Amino acid sequence: MTPTAPPDEEQGQPEQTAEQPLLPLAGQTPPLRADAARNRTRLLEAAARLVAERGPEHLTMEAVATAASVGKGTVFRRFGDRGGLLMALLDHSERLYQESFLTGPPPLGPGAPPVRRLEEFGVATLRHLAAHRALLLAAEPEACRRFEPPPRRLVLTHLATLLREADVGGDAELLAHTLAGHLDVALLHHLTQRRGIPLERLEAGWLDLVARVTRT
Repeated sequence: MTPTAPPDEEQGQPEQTAEQPLLPLAGQTPPLRADAARNRTRLLEAAARLVAERGPEHLTMEAVATAASVGKGTVFRRFGDRGGLLMALLDHSERLYQESFLTGPPPLGPGAPPVRRLEEFGVATLRHLAAHRALLLAAEPEACRRFEPPPRRLVLTHLATLLREADVGGDAELLAHTLAGHLDVALLHHLTQRRGIPLERLEAGWLDLVARVTRT
């Protein structure tokens, strides 16, 4: 059955503007009105179907609007642009990933020694990137903006915090960027898909890098 248009469109009322940031830190999602939440879910379900059928490289705002039987402007108002839509599709898995190292059980979550948490964090992140590689690549911002999205800033902050807790010394912020270079979806794609390197080798490389940086 073809879905009817959302109530706010039928009444000619503008939807909320695009959510910024699309992926805030875990647990900081601003609440939506019930009708807005339903409309957002409907749009994301339509987008997910299109990704499953055609792949993320073929996902467009126009295609989502058609699949959800709404105006194209509704999709733009809700998600801002195609990158915002792709990031919103990743929202659920991203939150589970964030919560696993922010509040989850040790050794990934709080309670384990900082070096042990660094080791576990890199392995968990590589597996997260591998599982959602296609969507993450499609949602990658342009080069000059790729360090701005909240999820990337959270990773850098978490790495720097653990380095300080481990009393590594040096510039923790710059060291965090160095470590984060290993946890990059474009690099993971190149190494696993183009070079044929197994994920297990990348995980072992991460553990070696942490050992060298922390001198353990």
